[in-house]
Amino acid sequence: MLVLTRKKNETVVIGSDIFVTVVDVDGDKVKLGINAPRDISIYRKEIYDAIVRENVSASMAQPEDVEHIIKLSRIQQKE
Repeated sequence: MLVLTRKKNETVVIGSDIFVTVVDVDGDKVKLGINAPRDISIYRKEIYDAIVRENVSASMAQPEDVEHIIKLSRIQQKE
């Protein structure tokens, strides 16, 4: 992990098109401004972790769901 020290209004550049600026420092809180292309997703870590958990949960098909899909498929094939 790269660790950098920045002061208020100083910027870190990631690649050639992502700019992270220290907007404010208040005690132990730091406010960051991030300028990046629209196709780059930016999340707080806790939000990203929640998205990953939900995606994993959604991808795990329950046996009863699979059975229901098979039954529906058979009904459509008969029609």
